[in-house]
Formats: sequence, structure tokens, C-alpha cells
Amino acid sequence: MKRLHAAGATARAVDDEGTPVPNPAPALPPLTLYGSLRWDVVEPLLPGAAGRVLEVGCGQGAVGVRLAARAAAYTGVELDADSARTAEQRLVEAGVPGTVVQGPLDSLPAAERFDLVCAFEVIEHIDDDAAALREWAARLRPGGTLLLSTPAWQRRYGPMDEAVGHFRRYDPAALVALLRDAGLTDVGLRLYGVPLGYALEAARNQLARRRPGLREEGSTADRTARSGRLFQPSTSAQGSLVAAATWPFRVAQRAFPRTGTGLVAWGRAAS
Repeated sequence: MKRLHAAGATARAVDDEGTPVPNPAPALPPLTLYGSLRWDVVEPLLPGAAGRVLEVGCGQGAVGVRLAARAAAYTGVELDADSARTAEQRLVEAGVPGTVVQGPLDSLPAAERFDLVCAFEVIEHIDDDAAALREWAARLRPGGTLLLSTPAWQRRYGPMDEAVGHFRRYDPAALVALLRDAGLTDVGLRLYGVPLGYALEAARNQLARRRPGLREEGSTADRTARSGRLFQPSTSAQGSLVAAATWPFRVAQRAFPRTGTGLVAWGRAAS
């Protein structure tokens, strides 16, 4: 385990009379096309006062910065060392407080609990998904919320799923059952990604078919680690282009919460 960064609280600006003024909004890292669609669904589900937030599998930190900007305290956990370093750097560049830990979830102190636990595009990479959900739920404070996303519909499992180390995709009823079996209540979910998600998925599957090495090189763990680095924009200009390109599709998908290629699900720990 390597604790890469624990950013201090950002300084509070004051005017000429010493009155505190709001800090400027943080510089947000660019999201992927799919990530932009997903965040449009996730953001309204976040509690207004996020409290202590844990993100399992924080990747390169594009979502982590957004979570940290509204949290009392943010911790991201990431297995891939390269992605963890990028996530740490992005927290620093955005000027938001947070911690990135490179290692497994049990690198954190066993007694550490959170108001919100997030895992976006993670559970499909884990062989024993039921055990992972129990582990994540155990990190919640009483009444805390678990929020996750994952690819939808096992029948849509394709070449790119294999290439990025997915064990499976999830039908909605199966995911709801897993969340309840983990001891969570008030379980809910919605689909997202129509119509753009279908086009993106088709393009990615075609890429994986044309490049068989993506599916054949390395172990499942290696392909999982690589997945967090694929299709990642890196500049603010690219982020602005993604935001503009996905805007009409983000609006469109809001009208179809029961249709799409991705799932967002949530549940609450007993009070």
C-alpha cells in the first residue's frame, strides 16, 4: 500500500476587509465520452453534504476530483500505480483536499468508515462480486450510501468487455439482488446511455475485434489495470469537446431511465 497524497485544506480567500469569499471552482479533469454520460446520472444522486467519501477504483481521478470538491473528506483507492499517480496529481492541480491510496481496499484502517462509498465501473472486474459488495457495504457508516455503476445486460458481453478484464455484465434484477444480499436497503437503479452508449459500445467492440492483442495479452488483472487508461482524454480542450459533444445525448438519456448500456445502482446501510 502506498498513500500517495493527502492534500491539505485549500486556503480561504478574503476581501480587503477580511471577509471570507468563495474559493474559485476547481479545475475539473476531462471525462471520457461514456464518463460524461455516466456523471450526468450520478451527480444528482450524490448527497448535498457528502461527508466522508470513499471511491473504490478511482482510476485517474476524473470523478475523484468532482467528488472531493463536494466532500468533507475524500479517499480514493486504486490498484494501478500509474492511474493512482495521475489521480493524485489531478487532486493537487484542482486544489481540492483528498487522499489517494495505491493498493487494495484493505490497505485502509479496518475501522475506517464513510458516509458515501462509490465504485464506478469496478464490480464487473471482480470475480467474487458478492464478497466485494459485502466489503464495500461494511465500510459504510450507519445510514450511509453505496453508489456504483457497471455495464448493463449480460447478453451484451462482447470483445471489449473481454479486452478490459470484465468477468460479466449485469442484468438489473441480478444487481438489485446482490445489493440486497450485501445487507443494503432502499436499493434502486437506473439505466443510462441511450442512444450514444450503443454507438460507443459498437465502436469499441469493433476495435477489440480488429486488435486481438487487446483480448489476449496479459492476465485479467493486467487487462483490468489497462482499462483505466484506455480512451482517456488528458487536456481541458478535450474535456470541453467531450462536454459539448455529449450534451444533447445527456439530455436525451434522462427521458429513458429504463433503457441503455450502463447501470447506476445504489443502496443504504441500516441506520
